[in-house]
Amino acid sequence: MDISQETIQHLAHLARLSFEPVQQARIQQDLSNMVGFIEQLQEVDTTGVEPLLFMSEATNIWRTDEISGSITQQEALKSSPIASEHYFKVPTVIKK
Repeated sequence: MDISQETIQHLAHLARLSFEPVQQARIQQDLSNMVGFIEQLQEVDTTGVEPLLFMSEATNIWRTDEISGSITQQEALKSSPIASEHYFKVPTVIKK
């Protein structure tokens, strides 16, 4: 497949990009190289080869959820520099 200047301009328009002529020539060359590599891969005979879902045999090992110790509201509020009876107090961020 040949990557033309029009193809590059069309892709740039779709991506809302603009390129200098020198950049456009480099991009055209890079895209041509990528498409050429993909065409090369398509020539490989993959008959009888099952598609891979994962690159290795390892599977995800999920940790089970376990209830562990927690602290009380009063203990949490002790570590706050400023707190009211039931809440953390923080500086105002959004002013009306």
